[in-house]
Amino acid sequence: MQLTVATLGRPHGLRGEIALDVRTDRPEDRFAVGAVLQTVPAAVGPLTVRATRVLNGRWHATFEEVTDRTRAEEVRGVELVVEADVSDEDDAWYPHELVGLRAERPDGTVVGEVVGLEHLPAQDALVLREPDGARTLVPFVRAIVPVVDVPGGRVVVDAPHGLLAADAVDGAVDDAVVDAVVDADAPGSDEA
Repeated sequence: MQLTVATLGRPHGLRGEIALDVRTDRPEDRFAVGAVLQTVPAAVGPLTVRATRVLNGRWHATFEEVTDRTRAEEVRGVELVVEADVSDEDDAWYPHELVGLRAERPDGTVVGEVVGLEHLPAQDALVLREPDGARTLVPFVRAIVPVVDVPGGRVVVDAPHGLLAADAVDGAVDDAVVDAVVDADAPGSDEA
């Protein structure tokens, strides 16, 4: 299974340096000098890390195959990927482990299926496909997703009223629960 460890962002300077949108907990390992990374689309890569640095809290890299700003602009948006199987950490999951899990309420009522994971500025969000086909983003925080049972094939979604399309009859969301979610601890997502 290929996991995205970064997406190539905008160029920085004239010599091919590129800002990275990092999606790994181990960037110092993944982007070590000499590391060869596969790409999506595959025709762009593989890319070999020439140098990295952190500037204002953001990772930047140069690659042997990208030597100027023009080429850096051309590869913007390309994903850097690695092969990975199963996460070996407790309370951390790769996105491919979550996709396909049944989403159910605490009482066991099925509310959909996990079809993806999106990385939002505040926290990650599970992408659910509800039984009626609606696509719903569920904040991937412990207050709303208290149980992730990969071997059991399920996640428990204890969503505030109105978060899921199925119960958004009046469109109201419980503001007190939403405020609590913002301060909650995320259950974790170790991507690579």
